[in-house]
Amino acid sequence: MTNFSDDNELVFQFKSGKNVEVPFTNIVKKYQEKLYWLIRRMVVDHDDANDILQNVFIKVWKNLNNFREDSQLYTWLFRIATNECLTFIEQKKRRALVSIDSESVFLINKIQAEKGFDANKLEWKLQVAIQKLPEKQKLVFMLRYYEEMPYEKMSSVLETSEGALKASYHHAVKKIEDFILNH
Repeated sequence: MTNFSDDNELVFQFKSGKNVEVPFTNIVKKYQEKLYWLIRRMVVDHDDANDILQNVFIKVWKNLNNFREDSQLYTWLFRIATNECLTFIEQKKRRALVSIDSESVFLINKIQAEKGFDANKLEWKLQVAIQKLPEKQKLVFMLRYYEEMPYEKMSSVLETSEGALKASYHHAVKKIEDFILNH
């Protein structure tokens, strides 16, 4: 469980301007793995996930002094990571001039090329099914399913209503179930 008082202390230490590397390093250590897996599930590729994670922490470094603390640090970090993922995916689509369907096919092919891939195993079917979802449903599903993020917190991270998130999650689950049952 995340200790938010520790987060507040780390932010306070960083904002004090003295030896800022120590609290920043502690923030990185505390959240890098969790953020990496959020990003990795969105973009699939390890190298892309590492690049995006590095960009996230560069943004955190540059903007932590401006963090208003009207949300929890964890929520703020997830918002930055989510936005970086969406920006990366959008840029990749524009550069390649491919449709969403083509991008999904590319990511599915990447999953299928992974060592140990077995199309009959449920975890692989799940990964392929997730990649077939529209971006917003994919993101909502991953935050809820993998991160077990409550809708209230997700609403803050994604800046949308809880009702819309519940509907997106419901549609995502239905599509994933249909895919798994029919493949």
